[in-house]
Parts: sequence; structure tokens; C-alpha cells
Amino acid sequence: MEINERNIKLWSSIGPRATLGLAVNELAKVHDDLVVLTCDVSTSAGLDRFKKTHPEKYFDVGIAEQNLIGIAAGFASENFNVLTTTFAPFQVTRCCEQIKVNLGYMKHKITMIGIASGLILGNLGYTHCCIEDVGVLRSIPNLTIISPADSLEVVKTLQSVLVSKANSVYIRLTGGANNPIVYKSDYKFEIGKSIKLTDGDDITIFSCGTMVHNAIEASKMLKEKNIKAKVVNMHTIKPIDKRAIEESLSSKLLVSIEEHNVIGGLGSAISECLSGFANTPRLLSLGIRDEYSKGGEYKYLLARHKLDVDSITNEILKKL
Repeated sequence: MEINERNIKLWSSIGPRATLGLAVNELAKVHDDLVVLTCDVSTSAGLDRFKKTHPEKYFDVGIAEQNLIGIAAGFASENFNVLTTTFAPFQVTRCCEQIKVNLGYMKHKITMIGIASGLILGNLGYTHCCIEDVGVLRSIPNLTIISPADSLEVVKTLQSVLVSKANSVYIRLTGGANNPIVYKSDYKFEIGKSIKLTDGDDITIFSCGTMVHNAIEASKMLKEKNIKAKVVNMHTIKPIDKRAIEESLSSKLLVSIEEHNVIGGLGSAISECLSGFANTPRLLSLGIRDEYSKGGEYKYLLARHKLDVDSITNEILKKL
């Protein structure tokens, strides 16, 4: 896929799910071994065009997520490059046992894509929100977890994953249409290696998914108060980039921001890493405070959980 200003704006406007569909449709042209399995979500995952263009590569197993992973493992055992996708809570928690056995234990290489993770489907209630997927999957061996910062990074992630010889991968898609743009041009993406987006020697902010944009905006507000923040896109949550964390130990404060439960996610991964160093700065973990609240629109829920830009800025200022 050509990465240019026009396409970046297009992918941002249609959001990560539709961008996923466009990317998979193009990548199928150069990956003959690619097959895609879904659970009755071709439209929601942006795959209608792919289904029509590559019917021999598309398999809809119905609303049967455990079967989704089992069938995917069968394809993987025959050396197919396998993608599975459905809404994040059903991609992860409904078939956790199959993921543990087929991906973790038996090491079948599958790329799982959890669409609409985090709070974006909050108007449907917490049955459709997914705030625990990273915590669940981080505890299963032989899994890589990636949360792209914007729609362009969805494309970069897919390009990298399809040629990777590494473990199975879970790609966590957050946000919706009109997704904020983090990257305005092409850049180097490497699984397991974070990306520094801004410089600053006062504090370091680690973030992933759509929260990367909010972290950047919060850093601008902090700069107005003479606080210099380094913002790091920690797109790969497992394996965590330990070097990036070590390089931030001179900061006065470390901050993690994620659209996920504060237990088990990015903040927990950073905290586990920090435990191996002496005399580390404090870590402020911003995310969902281990609760299922009432549902609501996306913007409302972000503010309720103090994940909007103003709240992030204020929470950081309280710790300085």
C-alpha cells in the first residue's frame, strides 16, 4: 500500500477497522498463503471488499469464537499465514482456553485482531467493551501484543506481522472513525521497539493505541507550564521495550496511559520492568480503575476514566 499524505488522511477518516480491511485486501495480493477467518463480522471489520475479491481466502465460521481459533490452528499447521478477527472481547476472553492451548502451548502461529477494543463500543455496554484483553493475553506464553497508535500504524503492523517469523500476535485496535493522526508520513516500524515521539527530560509518558495522541496533546499542555515531557509510543506491549524504560530512569516521573484496566496492561508491564532496577522514579498509571462502570458514548467514557487530554494533564500535574 502506498503511504502518502492522502492515504494517511483517508485511513484516519475511515478508522482502524476499515483501514484493516483495505490493508488485508492489498496484502493478500503479495501473500499467497494468507487466509482470513471471521465470526460474522465482515462488515464491522471492513472485510466486505476482501470477501468479494478473495473468496477463496475468506472463511466465516459464524458466531463461534472457540471454533475460530481451532480452525485457524488447523490452517496454521498446514503453513498458512492466518488472520482471525472479531470484536475484541469475543476474540480474547470467549476463546481464552483455545488461545492458551493452540497458540501458547502448541505454538501455532496465528495473528489475532481484536477490533473495537477499549471503550469505543461503550454505548453497547461493557459486554462489548474490552478493558482486560492485554492482561489476559500477557499471561500466556508465546504471544506478542501490539496496540497501534493510529490507522497508519495498523498498516505498518500488518505489513510487519505477515513477514515475521516470531510468535503468534494479538493486534489490539482502539478508536473509531476520524481516528487522530499520530504519524503524518512513513516511518520505521519494528515489533518490540518503541518510538520516541517528543523529547523532554522532566517526565516520560509511555502510551499505546489511541492514547498516544492524547499523550502528545497532554505534553503540549505541560510544555506551557515549563514541564518537558518525552512521549514514547509503546506500540508493542509484549515483549516490552526494556531499553526504552531504562533510558527514562533519569526522569522525575514516569507515566503510563492506556485504554485498558490499570491492572495487567501497559502500566503493569512497565512496573514489572522497573522492579529490576534500583532507585527508580515513581510511576503514575493512568487507565480504567479496575471497574465496569455504566456504558456511554466514547468521549464521555474517556472523560469519566480521566483519559481525556485535560484530565491526563491534571493528573500528571498533581504528581509533580
